[in-house]
Amino acid sequence: MEIPEISVAELAELLSGDISLIDVREPDEFAEAHVSGAVLIPLATIPERAAELPDEHLYMICGVGGRSLKAAEYLTAQGWSCTNVAGGTKGWVESGYPFDTGPAVD
Repeated sequence: MEIPEISVAELAELLSGDISLIDVREPDEFAEAHVSGAVLIPLATIPERAAELPDEHLYMICGVGGRSLKAAEYLTAQGWSCTNVAGGTKGWVESGYPFDTGPAVD
């Protein structure tokens, strides 16, 4: 199954709107740096937390793009529409986009 991908530059343009950005990294990685507005749902917890996801298009992000692609493949098979962010949070930070730090807030 082919999962669409966007660049971090395309993500930056989309963030001016109301999108659902799901970060599938671990809590310590998220605390170090994350895209503002991202919701933390670690990859290993996606199956049991899928019911928490909004019923809309999801943009998936991780460190560089591998874990988020796995999450997008899983969720697409479950009926969600997903796009992977190529380059992930590392690419976001390295491109000079603003980011947040600190733990996820429930």
